[in-house]
Amino acid sequence: MSITVTPQAFRLAEAFVISRGARTEAKVLTALIERGGIVGRGECVPYARYGESMESVTAQIEALPVGISRTELQEALPAGAARNAVDCALWDLEAKAAGKRIWTLLDLPAPIAMITAYTLSLGEPEAMQMAAAKHAHRPLLKIKLGTPDDMARLEAVRRGAPKSRIIVDANEGWSAEVYSELAPHMVRLGVDLVEQPMPAGADDMLGEIARPLPVCADESCHDRASLPALKGKYDMVNIKLDKTGGLTEALALRTAALAEGYGLMVGCMVGSSLAMAPAVLVAQGAAVVDLDGPLLLAEDRADPLAYDVDGVHPPAAALWG
Repeated sequence: MSITVTPQAFRLAEAFVISRGARTEAKVLTALIERGGIVGRGECVPYARYGESMESVTAQIEALPVGISRTELQEALPAGAARNAVDCALWDLEAKAAGKRIWTLLDLPAPIAMITAYTLSLGEPEAMQMAAAKHAHRPLLKIKLGTPDDMARLEAVRRGAPKSRIIVDANEGWSAEVYSELAPHMVRLGVDLVEQPMPAGADDMLGEIARPLPVCADESCHDRASLPALKGKYDMVNIKLDKTGGLTEALALRTAALAEGYGLMVGCMVGSSLAMAPAVLVAQGAAVVDLDGPLLLAEDRADPLAYDVDGVHPPAAALWG
């Protein structure tokens, strides 16, 4: 068996802006695992917020022993992008070698299309209103916020898309005071939930102040080990494979979070259809699905995921799984 990892970049249709910065392309790493002439693929997006870089994640993958199993991988690497790419590539390899779809191997029901959010970048209120109007036909919009003066942006997006469901991602950008001030207005404007309003590690106040709408842990929740620290502060968790370290832990986190009473959101970094494909399995039945990465790209993989009025469809075997 051999493992190779290759950097790739996919142009975005337009600049993607959050409170921490902007980008014009999705930089990903593609892991290929070959055994007996069969190749499994996985994709990850190294994230500087978690101390990752293209170089550091490449080094982690290249240091793995040849022939590593999925079980051994869980101990060899921490939760994160490197383990995600390899874990998903191993699952893809196993499905191809068995000639079965991945959900059959996992003894899961065949997946169906799921409505996904479409993300609007952080911008001036007028620009966000125009973007919302452009995408007002979509049933679910996710708006990037995270500044002290977000009220005008909230109002502008609701004017632009009066009928769409809205979720808000503050990307750790608010204080407890800003959140408390905005929360009643988010309820008034029909916002379904808010993601990570305060910085991870500095979010204890969420357990002491009113939460009039569901609060979802993103940066505060990586894998099952994160769950104890969320109690009393969050109502939902956002499962992303680049945080969990692959499909194996993502499914385990899903089960554990549901058992503890958390609602589920399944999200993504900005990547290609190859990165979203395994997440479609995790997203089955989730309260909120946010797998719009390919919709933000100007170019994608061959055999990409299909998106239509029913949402994001399960991957073709030629793409993954």
